[in-house]
Amino acid sequence: MTDRLNSFFQHDADIAWQATDPGVKRKIMGYGPDLMVVRVAFEKGAVGKPHQHPHRQACFVESGVFDVTIDGKSSRLSAGDSFFVPANLVHGVVAVEAGQLVDSFTPMREEFL
Repeated sequence: MTDRLNSFFQHDADIAWQATDPGVKRKIMGYGPDLMVVRVAFEKGAVGKPHQHPHRQACFVESGVFDVTIDGKSSRLSAGDSFFVPANLVHGVVAVEAGQLVDSFTPMREEFL
C-alpha cells in the first residue's frame, strides 16, 4: 500500500481494495495518527463479525441495508443512516442488501496498514 499519510488528496480509482472476510473488502481512503477513513463494501449476506477495539468509530451507511449490533442492541440501517461505536464495545454488521459503509476511526487503525 502506498503511504498516504502525507498526501492531501486521495482518488478512489488509485486505491486498491483489500479483501478482509468472505464477501467483504475495504479501501483505506485517508489517514493520519489521530483519524482514519475507510470504505467497506459488503456483498448481500456478508458479515462484519462481532469484534471490539479501543478506537472510537463513526460509520455512515453509503448504500445498502445493514443490521447493526452494538453492545447487544440492534437496528436496521439503510443509505443515509449512521452509527457510533464508543471504545471497546462489541459491535458487528450483517449486510441485508449489498452495500458500502464509510468508517471513521480515532485514533487511526494501525493494524489496517
